[in-house]
Amino acid sequence: MDTITIKDLSFKPYISETDLQESVKQVAQKINQDYQGKSPLFLGVLNGSFMFIGDLMKSINIDCLISFVKLASYEGTESSGKVSELIGLNENIEDKDIILIEDIIDTGNTLEKLHQILEEKKPKSIKIATLLYKPEAYKKSYKIDYVGKEIPNAFVLGYGLDYDGYGRNLSSIYVLKD
Repeated sequence: MDTITIKDLSFKPYISETDLQESVKQVAQKINQDYQGKSPLFLGVLNGSFMFIGDLMKSINIDCLISFVKLASYEGTESSGKVSELIGLNENIEDKDIILIEDIIDTGNTLEKLHQILEEKKPKSIKIATLLYKPEAYKKSYKIDYVGKEIPNAFVLGYGLDYDGYGRNLSSIYVLKD
């Protein structure tokens, strides 16, 4: 893994593809244990979670459903603080176990909006799984049930995460150089 430039910024290697895959498998094992005998609905948050949920599903061995919702809160490298629903939920989730799949949780603004949308639809339960979690940046009180890796409050991209739409296709995660 070498330093890369995306648009006008330089990024250095941060989390290897091998380490990411190990984190994904650990999250899957915990979900498989917790949901044995149940059929949860995995709700992937696009665009960022697409690689995480794709790899996660390869290690999920319980009956389940998968759907996606798309929300946006980032502009460049900063959270805009506003979350707008772009693509809504079409499934009836009443009395269903929901597992939200996020690529990264930092401020929690997206998570809060999702919880508000989902709670109105009366699911049986809502659990949260994320590949990356920034505890220093997290400002909400929702419990994060499944965490692949905790990271400091730094801007990262790759493995679904982007900078102005670029870098999502990288198989490893890179961090913004100082």
